[in-house]
Formats: sequence, structure tokens, C-alpha cells
Amino acid sequence: MPWNEVKPMDEKVKFIAEYLRADLTFKALCLLYGISRKTGYKWVQRYHALGINGLQWQSRRPHHSAVTPYVVRQAVLEYRNYKGDILGAKKIHPLLATRFDESLLPSKTTINNILKIAGCVKTRRRAQRTPRSIQPLKAATSANQLWSVDYKGQFKLANGQWCYPLTIMDHASRYLLGCQGFSSTSVADAKAVFERLFRQYGLPERIRSDNGAPFASTGVGGLSKLSIWWIRLGIIPERITPGKPQQNGRHERMHRTLKLRIGSLGVEDLPRQQVILDEFQRHYNDDRLHEGLGQQVPKSVYQASTRSYPEMLPELVYPSYFERGRVCQNGLIYWHSLRIYIGYVLRGEWVGLEQVGEAMWDVYFGPIRLGSFDERQVTGAKNDYLTLTRKVSPMSVD
Repeated sequence: MPWNEVKPMDEKVKFIAEYLRADLTFKALCLLYGISRKTGYKWVQRYHALGINGLQWQSRRPHHSAVTPYVVRQAVLEYRNYKGDILGAKKIHPLLATRFDESLLPSKTTINNILKIAGCVKTRRRAQRTPRSIQPLKAATSANQLWSVDYKGQFKLANGQWCYPLTIMDHASRYLLGCQGFSSTSVADAKAVFERLFRQYGLPERIRSDNGAPFASTGVGGLSKLSIWWIRLGIIPERITPGKPQQNGRHERMHRTLKLRIGSLGVEDLPRQQVILDEFQRHYNDDRLHEGLGQQVPKSVYQASTRSYPEMLPELVYPSYFERGRVCQNGLIYWHSLRIYIGYVLRGEWVGLEQVGEAMWDVYFGPIRLGSFDERQVTGAKNDYLTLTRKVSPMSVD
């Protein structure tokens, strides 16, 4: 935690005085002043080395900053286009070494910065990442507490068409609920499969997926049209950490079995491939013994959910002390003469607003906290609107 904002120098002097009195343990002293022990030891060392002046704020700027001479900077730009080739810092550096003394030779980082300032290097935009999900992920001990979903790696059929097998499995019983081959990863295809399974088996409590489409997006809360539909049905979406498929290990293990069973080469077309996928699903559920189930087959363990699929999609219900706002087509909600940007993915949906402090509000979609905003941050400009800040996991569930 930081030092108190008011007169930080006074706080440091008081801290050292208390330290020299030795009435408290060092841990208790740091706790009293709201700082870490690492910070406390830093100020004690500065006091012993420099006295009371060592507690003053010290700039981290280097005492001496080398300035690249103008002629060297011009030479860097000349070598950018050298004999018809566009060179980078690694190749420009040895060319400069043949022309200037070592004392004038800039580092590769400095050369790259010179090129950037001159507009010779385009700065890459950092790829948007899907916001993190609930951490930690919850285990499942009984059927329908958790379903997992994923696309097995796509492969080409003999006719040149791609096949994307969509697989859905109950986590606790290992029961393979769906194994359907598609030509793409569209929302419409995935939703149709889930609707059929919901009608047949009922609704699970949670669905775990990776961070790819159509299960997630880079929008607010990482929500997609598919996961919004799940939430409206009372299902909590879970997402594994990017690059950690082991968090959906049972599903990945099933995919390994699927690959061994059907091979990597597709048959003539999608209908014939689906016959093979259907046979694998039957074998996996009815014939294959699972060590994790005490050498039983999933069909003997799985039971359908008691939560039936509703004929009408229910509206979300918020606590009585929440306020509500409907997201417009432009992604904004108009609330108390303010405009708050939520995101296009939630257009047409109702969100809940909970006051958590003076002028501070948290915004929820169902049980999912999307972020927060401060009414006092509005500037009053003609087209000004507030945006959500996400200081905690956007998919946290209260």
C-alpha cells in the first residue's frame, strides 16, 4: 500500500523515529504505516546511508543521458534504404560501425527508436485479448453442474471442404452430449446444437470453453452472442486461461481419443464424416470404460438435468436495489442524463446498475460484473460519454 498522500516526507520521518524507538516489531511498524516491509527496509537503508536527506524523493532519471549526434541520426535514416533493401536496426548497426567511432555508435534499440520517430517503422497494435474469466475455475462433482465445449482441430475432407467438429461433454460423467461436424464455427450452427441438447437433456449450471469464437469475444466482459444467450437461460459461462488447455483437460483427453478413432484424413464429404462422428459418440458413451468413472461407461452415470429448457427466453432479474438500463443499438445506455458506453454486443439487453460508493456504480449483466463508472468523470462536452473501467476480472460472479 502507498504512503499517506498528505505530506509524505513527514510520514517517512515519523516512520524512522518509530523504527529507532524500537517499540514495535518491523512487521507491525510497516503495517501501522500501511507499507510493505520491502518499502520500509528501503527507507531505513537510505536513512543509514544519507541521513534525513535520504528520505527525500529521488528521481529515477539517469544522471547522464547520451544524445545521438545529428549526423549519426541522419546516417541511420540513409541506411534505412540501402542498395534497394529496407534495413532494420540489426543490419544498420554494422554499417554505422564502418563509418563512425565506437563512442558515437548508437545501440540497436536507439537505432530502432530513431526510425520510429522518423515514421519509418510502423508500431504494431497489440492484439486485443479476451477478458479473463472466473478464477479459479470450479470443479464439478455431479452431472450437469458443468458442461464443456470446444471445436476439435479442423481438417479437410476429400472434396476440399473444411470440417470443424463441435464437441460438448458433461464434465462429471464424461458423457459426450454432442459431436457435430460443421463447415465453419458460426454462432447459428453452435446455437442450433445447444438448443437441441437443452431440449433433450435440460440446462447445465455452467458451460466451460476456450476464448475463441463463437464462445467469447474481445468485447465487454468477453461476452459473445452465444454466451449472452446462455446467461439469459441462467447458465454461467466459464473461460479457461488463454494458452492453458489443461484447464479443460477432460475435454482435451476426449479429443485425443476422437483423433485416434477417426484419424486425421477426412472422408468424401460432411454427411459421410458425420456418420463416423455419430459412431464415435455412441462408442464413447456406450462402450468405452473410463478409469475416472470406476471403469464404467458414461451412459451408465449420466442423468438429464432437472432444469428444463424454457419455450420463452426469460428476462434477467436484478435485485430490487439495482437500477436498470437498456443498451441501445449504438452500445450506450442513457441513464440519469448521462450516456454510458457498454458495448455493441449487448445491444437490446438490460443491464443492472448497483451504487457502490459516492457517484460510483458497478454494472452487471445478470450475475456477471462488467465494470464500473464514476459519475463525476463526465466532462459536460457535447458528445461526451462514460466508459466502464475493469479493475477486477470482468467475468467475476457475485
